[in-house]
Amino acid sequence: MPKAEHSLKVEAVVLRHSDYGEADRLLTLYTREQGKLRAIAKGVRKMQSRKAGHLEPFTQVVLMLARGHDLWIVTQAEAVDSLQPLRENLSRLGYAGYVVELLDRFTYEEGQNWQLYQLLVETLKRLSAEEDPFVPVRYYEMRLLDLLGFRPRLFECAVCGKPIQPEDQFFSAERGGVLCPDCGLMVNEVRPVSMDALRYMRHFQRSTYTEAKKAAPLPETRNEVEALLNYYLTYLLERNLNSPEVIRQILRKAP
Repeated sequence: MPKAEHSLKVEAVVLRHSDYGEADRLLTLYTREQGKLRAIAKGVRKMQSRKAGHLEPFTQVVLMLARGHDLWIVTQAEAVDSLQPLRENLSRLGYAGYVVELLDRFTYEEGQNWQLYQLLVETLKRLSAEEDPFVPVRYYEMRLLDLLGFRPRLFECAVCGKPIQPEDQFFSAERGGVLCPDCGLMVNEVRPVSMDALRYMRHFQRSTYTEAKKAAPLPETRNEVEALLNYYLTYLLERNLNSPEVIRQILRKAP
């Protein structure tokens, strides 16, 4: 068997943290080198701690970790990008929380996936820099589904396999994609999907981010795409997400 590493250097994003003991914090990290990890930051809640500012949620950081009895222990931390604009705007903070919650819910401590790490970092940077979160978030959802093996079928019926025609269709989370009108009437749990919404979902699925940024759907189409993707994601997770409600509350209070 390969010998266990006693120390590790990783590039990571802090997904979340919680208080641990009297002065420590338990961190959930997504790393480029090892995928999702949990680690203890000892003494980080003390006033004199130098590591505290480097270990806030959404921060991209380089860490030195030492193997403890059950968990990794943070011995050094240096922020690469604190993504401060996310913390200066409640709406951006809410969407960043959604991005992180999705990755956290879908992944386990199961080894490296550098593509997921890169997608996470790029999405948080886009949310930090761009005024409108619609494209960064929807593009993230579609790429995340691809990388996790849940790519929805959007060009042919997920039941009969026939090419989708230019007319309103149905979407089934259980069947993993769009259904033609005939098949949609035979499946219990379906949602209607307009051709406009389907067009933008296809656009995000097959485009580069530069191409995806050209999308300019009407408000009702934006809402439909968001609702369909939320329906599919929550079906796959078998539970509701917390952050969409937080975002709705923030937006209701916005001037």
